[in-house]
Amino acid sequence: MQTPNSLRGMVTSPHHLASQAGLDVLKDGGTAIEAVVATAAALAAVYPHMTGLGGDGFWLISYPNGKTIAIDACGRLARNATLDLYAQAGHRVIPWRGGLAANTVAGTVSGWEAALKKSADHQPNLPLDRLLRDAIHYASTGRVVSESEATLLKAKQAELSGNPTFHTTCIPNNVPWEEGSIQTSPILAATLRSLAQNGLRSFYEGDLAKGMAADLEAAGSPLRLEDFLAHQAEVKAPLEVQTSMGTLYNMAPPTQGAASLLILALEDRLPQSEGPETFEHLHGLIEATKQAFRYRNREIDGRSTAEADIRALLADQNALDDMAARISMTEAFPWTEETQWGDTTWMGAIDSNGVAVSMIQSLYFEFGSGVMLPQSGLFWQNRGSSFRLKPSGWNCLLPGAKPFHTLNPAAARLNDGRTMVYGTMGGEGQPQTQAAIFSRYARYGVPLQDAICRPRWLLGRTWGEESTSLKLEPGFAPDVVQALHKAGHVIEELPSLSSVMGHAGAIVRHSNGRFEGATDPRSDGTVAAW
Repeated sequence: MQTPNSLRGMVTSPHHLASQAGLDVLKDGGTAIEAVVATAAALAAVYPHMTGLGGDGFWLISYPNGKTIAIDACGRLARNATLDLYAQAGHRVIPWRGGLAANTVAGTVSGWEAALKKSADHQPNLPLDRLLRDAIHYASTGRVVSESEATLLKAKQAELSGNPTFHTTCIPNNVPWEEGSIQTSPILAATLRSLAQNGLRSFYEGDLAKGMAADLEAAGSPLRLEDFLAHQAEVKAPLEVQTSMGTLYNMAPPTQGAASLLILALEDRLPQSEGPETFEHLHGLIEATKQAFRYRNREIDGRSTAEADIRALLADQNALDDMAARISMTEAFPWTEETQWGDTTWMGAIDSNGVAVSMIQSLYFEFGSGVMLPQSGLFWQNRGSSFRLKPSGWNCLLPGAKPFHTLNPAAARLNDGRTMVYGTMGGEGQPQTQAAIFSRYARYGVPLQDAICRPRWLLGRTWGEESTSLKLEPGFAPDVVQALHKAGHVIEELPSLSSVMGHAGAIVRHSNGRFEGATDPRSDGTVAAW
């Protein structure tokens, strides 16, 4: 696969129709921010197992003047979601599926709203019905079921059948939707039309919100209308860290954006190999991942102190040096840490004015909690199932708290003037895939598309699995794999390129105005450009 180039604008996402929807907005004079809203909405219609309006989202927006902002569109835990609630239901942990898993407000639409307000600071927005046009079209007239959606529906049929609306809609007559079948979502189309007519805030305080709150309560969720009314997205400063290649950006807690930055900041301090995919390259990033994840697993969640602490660490060169010094370049640190997983979509866009957007939104697991709301056609997320049923400590269950998030969009300003937005789905694999792509492209000069196509690795567990091995896709040199074994890595070699490695994408704007973009062959995506 070759790296596409263009001069006027570019969009990438894990589904080709969504990328095209975003590009059409650019062609109609919209900004990169507006293009990403259109892309995100289209994904909700054509890629519903991975994302939707019933989930959360996070944005990085980088402006050509050097300013970068973040938007935290993470929903908070329901006020009624107490320890007693789960204890009375006989749960020692929050279930992954069902109403009790649908316990946090969906923040995605509030993120769209906040982003569009920022877009309007620079030029008038296109009408909302224009931005949602393609999503409404695919939901109302039909879209083709992808292989990944059909495969997941079949694999997860038993655990997803508990919600009557979901079962009747997606598994009619006990037969899951098949790949290649044409499906419509007329209720989702009506929801999108309602948002276009009444504004995005109506998701949280209008008749639509009242219907969703009622449906959630009927499904056994602790969410109520008061939780919707209290929700607002937050515009804030991103996390950032200085490296030898430039400034890297990511999201603050409750996301694992800190881990993504720590991996690359630590790797920047290690002995560098002569090229990519050597033992030194892989081992260094893997060991940096372990140090970053150990910090993340102790310190990153929704606590107010988590953000201040990681900002201080990323600005402390001596502390980063000390963390890097714990890494052995000859021996693997033993790894048994419990980790997180989840399904997600990352999308990016850069417009002709140089505004660059890195955005990620998710339902957490495939189809989220498995709760489908009959009045709105939405799948509701299960992000709050990551809370621990403890009164204190890491990611503890406190009504109104934000859950720990694997979601994290990435961006970078390189020393030579390039601006890069990049990211992936994949839960635990997100920081690792980001590190692979960035180091290949920015440090070793691998072409952008090749940096995504090349084989990847994943330390830790994947969806529903408990294995914490180092998983390798085929294609690494045998002597490199042997050297990793010798260093003590517990390796699991995968038979082929796999979606467990995520659906990655990236766009780069050069200082002369040239764009280059990439999409992941592991997804259904494409780069759309003009």
